[in-house]
Amino acid sequence: MEENNKADGKSIASFVLGIVGIIAWLLPLFGYPVTIVGLVLGCIARKDKKNGFNLAGIILSAITLALTLGNSILGVIMYSQLY
Repeated sequence: MEENNKADGKSIASFVLGIVGIIAWLLPLFGYPVTIVGLVLGCIARKDKKNGFNLAGIILSAITLALTLGNSILGVIMYSQLY
């Protein structure tokens, strides 16, 4: 029973980090760690127990990781055009 609670906790944490990642991608310094930890927790919880929270956390984290990467690339391009 304790394993299920740990999996549920990781699933919920992954989902919450996916939600936080929606805001955190604006600042890549915060976006990368939040989304990567969300993906890792979601994948670990997915192995232990399959439920909707870990799948939603994985999807949200993957989307926000892509947004963070795009934001980083755009920042580099904009900075390089200034100098």
